Amino acid sequence: MKTRQTNAVACTLWAIVLCIGCSRQEKINWQTEKASRNSMSEMVSATGTVEPVTQVEVGTQVSGIVDKIYVDYNSVVKKGQLIAEMDKVTLQAELQSQEAQLANAKTEYDYQQKNYTRSKVLFEKQLISDSEYETAAYTYEKAKSAYEKAEADIVKVRRNLGYAVITSPIDGVVISREVEEGQTVAAGFETPKLFTIAKDLTEMQVIADVDEADIGQIREGQRVAFSVDAYRGETFRGTVTQVRLEATVESNVVTYEVVISAPNPELKLKPGLTATVTIYTLEKNDILTIAPKAFRFVPDAALAETVGITLQPLQTEHPALQKTVWVKNGQTLQEREVRIGTITTLLVEILEGLKEGEEVVTGMAKAGQVPGGRPMPGETASSPFMPKPPGKK
Repeated sequence: MKTRQTNAVACTLWAIVLCIGCSRQEKINWQTEKASRNSMSEMVSATGTVEPVTQVEVGTQVSGIVDKIYVDYNSVVKKGQLIAEMDKVTLQAELQSQEAQLANAKTEYDYQQKNYTRSKVLFEKQLISDSEYETAAYTYEKAKSAYEKAEADIVKVRRNLGYAVITSPIDGVVISREVEEGQTVAAGFETPKLFTIAKDLTEMQVIADVDEADIGQIREGQRVAFSVDAYRGETFRGTVTQVRLEATVESNVVTYEVVISAPNPELKLKPGLTATVTIYTLEKNDILTIAPKAFRFVPDAALAETVGITLQPLQTEHPALQKTVWVKNGQTLQEREVRIGTITTLLVEILEGLKEGEEVVTGMAKAGQVPGGRPMPGETASSPFMPKPPGKK
C-alpha cells in the first residue's frame, strides 16, 4: 500500500514539474506567407491629346481674293477634288502680259540670230571689221538670254494661275476651314492656311506627355488604356507606337512625347480631346511570387531555441543563387536559396528555389508582440516599472 502511495505522489510531482516547464516556454507570433501564383503589373500615368494620324494643312501660294469655296466643316473629300478657287482675273492678266513679253523676246532673238549668222560669214571673208563682228555676237547673246528668261517667267505665271485652283491633297475629312468666300489672303513670308484635312478618323492617335522620370520605362508595343471626359466610364485601348526623342521644357518640367495608336471604328474620338493615359510598363501573369519583406527576415536564434524551433541555415556563406529566404516546415526553419526575377513594391518573382504553397517567414516575435518587438494590434504596451494589477506578478 505504501508503495502505491509513493508512486502516485511521484507521478503527481512529475506532472507538476512538466506543467511548470511548459508554462515557462514562450509562445511565438509568426508572420508567414505562402509562395503563390499572381500577376504583376506596373503603370505610368500621363495626359495627352487625341489627334488624327495624318492631317494636312491646305494653303495657297498666291495672294488674292477667295472666289469660291466648295467644301465645309466635316465634308468628305477625295484626293484631287476641287475644294476652293482664288480670283483669277489678276493672274490671267499677268499671264497675257508675260505671253506678250515672250513673243517680243522671241522676235528679237530670231532677228539677232540671223544678223549674227550674216556677220559671221562676212567676218570669215574679211569683209567686216572685228569690232562689227563682236557687236553682232554680243547683241545675239543678249537677245538669247532675254528670250530664255521670258520662257522661265511664263512658266512661273502659269504655275501661279494653277495654284488658284485648290484641290485636296489626300482622301479625308475637312476638320477646319479658315476662310470665307470674298476674303483676301496674302501669301507673303508664309503660306496662308485655308483648310485642315484629316486622312482617316477611324485611326486616331494620342500624343501623351510623359515625365522624364518615367520615360525610361516606356517601350514601343506596350499596352495602353485611356479615357476621355466626353465618354465617362468608358475605356479605350491602344499601343505605344513611338517614343519621341525631343524634350519639351515648360515651367522647368521636362516631358517627352509618346505616340499611342487609338483605333476609332465608331468615330467616338474627336480631334483635340484630352486623354488620361495609363501605360502598362510591366505585365506578367501566372508567375510564382512572394512578398519582398521575406528577404529581410533574420530569425532570432535564442528565441527559436526557447520554443523548440530548429534552424537549418545554409552551409555556405556565398549562395549560388541571388537571395535566401526562410521556409517554415512544422518546427523547422530552413534557409533556402532562391533566384528572383522582376521586383515590384508588393511582389518579387521567384524563378527558382521555391514551390507553390511553401510557407516563407516574414517575421517572428514573442507572444504579445509583432515582429520587431511592437505590441500586437489591439494590445497595449506596459512598463515593467509600473505596479501590476492585483493577482498579477
